[in-house]
Amino acid sequence: MKYHTCNIIPTRLLKKLMEQGEEKELKGHLFNSIRHSERFRARRDILGSLPALFPTGGSGKQRYVFDAHNDTDISKSILLRKEGDSEDDNQVAKEVYDGLGYTYDFYYNNYGRKSIDNKDMPLNGYIHWDINLDNAFWDGMEMCFGDGDKVNLKGFTSVVDIIGHELTHGVTQYEAALEYFCDEQHQPGALNESISDCFGSMVKQYVLQQTADKADWLIGQGIFVKDPNWAIRSMKQPGSANPHDDQPSNMDGYNPLPNDEDDDEGGVHLFSGIPNNAFYRAAVEIGGNVWEKTGLVWYKTLSSGLPTDCSFEIFASHTIQVAGNLFGQESKEQNAIRKAWEAVKVPVKDLTAANYIPAKRK
Repeated sequence: MKYHTCNIIPTRLLKKLMEQGEEKELKGHLFNSIRHSERFRARRDILGSLPALFPTGGSGKQRYVFDAHNDTDISKSILLRKEGDSEDDNQVAKEVYDGLGYTYDFYYNNYGRKSIDNKDMPLNGYIHWDINLDNAFWDGMEMCFGDGDKVNLKGFTSVVDIIGHELTHGVTQYEAALEYFCDEQHQPGALNESISDCFGSMVKQYVLQQTADKADWLIGQGIFVKDPNWAIRSMKQPGSANPHDDQPSNMDGYNPLPNDEDDDEGGVHLFSGIPNNAFYRAAVEIGGNVWEKTGLVWYKTLSSGLPTDCSFEIFASHTIQVAGNLFGQESKEQNAIRKAWEAVKVPVKDLTAANYIPAKRK
């Protein structure tokens, strides 16, 4: 299996924060976070050689929280808390332990899913990763959380949708194995990020017991030091989450950069706002608890035979087909999902057509 490192904060946002900063030390922390993202892009494919470092075996919910002690060497991390241990006074460890638990419960209680791989894979969370790291990420095997530089960004463990977002990258990895790039014809990386936003938002809604009309549809709200109302992304209004947010909300703004001119794999974070907005629109139109219908369609779509280099068009077509299978052809749910994709200007295909062949990246 090919591994991808998926950060919650795009490098383009870190660069904008660094450009506006004045303190030399702060710029250094942001530069380190940018370099961290670039280093992990280069080492994605070697992570499969590290399984001996992780707890294995057992069944049911298995959470392990490690303290990385501001290092990036996993072998130096210390286990702070495992499943069933009593709570102590380490607030950061508690946040990760609880967040992983909420996310596991969300998937199990609603979809019968047993952890990331559906086989009760241990949930390994690493706190205090690197020095003042302005990011959180899934690297193909575990979730790691930085403490933030405390001037631009806070620690990444207090926001449950961030934890849900990172764990969902693992679910997507095992269910659909979507690649991590974005070009004119294929958008699997942007879909990968969007799926994590969709389920991260639903985890927060599930914890708060919010219906679609009550949710804020913000990802990572509260993580910015300057203004607690800012967020990393807005699913309701892409481009409005913070002063540096430039996500387009529909395909009119889709213009991926060549890989040699971009550090976001063509715009996997930038263009995730398009399917994010489609999900939001469908969820609000259908109403109720999002995880019961709209979320179920997205979850079933992950295992519906998506090509690994999936485009928005193919993904949208699969969601419409899955909705028809679940709720009936021309049902309220199917029509709402079709209408949502039309609103963000993503066309759909007839997956039953005899000449339809899913594209594969060569």
